Amino acid sequence: MDEPIVKLERDGALALVTLNRPERRNALDKAMIDALHGVIDALAEDESVGAMILTGAGDKAFAAGADIAQLRDRRRREALQSINSRLFQRIEETPYPTIAAIRGFCLGGGSELALACDLRVAGETAKFGQPEVSLGIVPGAGATYRLPRVVGAAKARELVFTGRILDATEALRIGLVNEVVADAEVAAAARRMADDIVKQDRLAVRFAKLLFRLDGSARPGAGYIGEAMAQAVLFESDEKVRRMTEFLERGKKK
Repeated sequence: MDEPIVKLERDGALALVTLNRPERRNALDKAMIDALHGVIDALAEDESVGAMILTGAGDKAFAAGADIAQLRDRRRREALQSINSRLFQRIEETPYPTIAAIRGFCLGGGSELALACDLRVAGETAKFGQPEVSLGIVPGAGATYRLPRVVGAAKARELVFTGRILDATEALRIGLVNEVVADAEVAAAARRMADDIVKQDRLAVRFAKLLFRLDGSARPGAGYIGEAMAQAVLFESDEKVRRMTEFLERGKKK
């Protein structure tokens, strides 16, 4: 039996999602986009999920971008359907934190997919870039608004206008990724990060993710109000009382 084009595995509170098209460097074709929607649907109602790791099969690419053969034949109707954008928006809006574990090429739509994740861990030979202008198009799935939030407006413009490819060292320097490790250690590093997340209070982490989404497009003061509302809910939780009591007891023992 053929393996699924997107694999979903569960390990307790962790969901591991693998783009499974290594022979095409995990290029994002329509079938893969549809399969990823199915994975997000499967996890949507599961409150036991504490974090998700998204990675690509093989060691050549996280995702080398959209499938150019399909992209070449798309017309304005498909552009207005925002095929990739709708999926990446769903990933950005998942209630649990998401981590992109990146080896190899992470270009175009692949880079935009990684940008839709909350955190990014890269292997030392990873390559990043938005080369769309070299193909006569522009980034169409979030780079023009997510990338500036991550690396700053001037650097984002430079990368989009030039289509320049970055190595992992530069990606770390400009804040595009959170951590760079040896290629063979990418999965383990992403897992350590996920484990640090899932051991925290689930509700508090989910509120924190909601608050981070109140970015500069929100009305002035929205972050202030959002934090107060989240804190009001969390202050009433039994888990907050338990964790703070344990902290105080540890202090007494010391």
